Amino acid sequence: MSAMGMSSKGVIQICPSCGQKNSIGFQHLGKTGQCGRCKSDLTPPAAPVDVSSEADFQNLIAASPLPIVVDFWASWCGPCLRVAPELEKVAAKNAGKFLVVKVNTESLPRLSAQYGVQSIPTMAVIAGGKEVTRTMGAQPAAAIEAFVLGAIPH
Repeated sequence: MSAMGMSSKGVIQICPSCGQKNSIGFQHLGKTGQCGRCKSDLTPPAAPVDVSSEADFQNLIAASPLPIVVDFWASWCGPCLRVAPELEKVAAKNAGKFLVVKVNTESLPRLSAQYGVQSIPTMAVIAGGKEVTRTMGAQPAAAIEAFVLGAIPH
């Protein structure tokens, strides 16, 4: 199941059976949904989701029952580019446990400033609408997963 992106109300996913775009409401993240066209199951997002706006991000953290792992990054940042495939592995392995989102610090500088991001890559864990912890620097998938799982209740 690939996540395409985000809208103001949910994560946009493509149905693997028919190709239909479906919006999975933020409040339903972590649950198996159903395609609006073919009724096939839509599993929780198993790939990092790009955050498109500050408002979408605020809606996500306010409504999501899942913890959110936020990757603050930029396209010019070498370590950010190296950590991207590691985050893909983490997102795939933990679909339904938490959601991985990517915030481009160049596109959303006010969001980065709001969270006091001074170095990238920075990964923050948000649960219940509040930041729980953060870490900086590129890390392998196993270290990222251990960091996140150590920060959230199981």
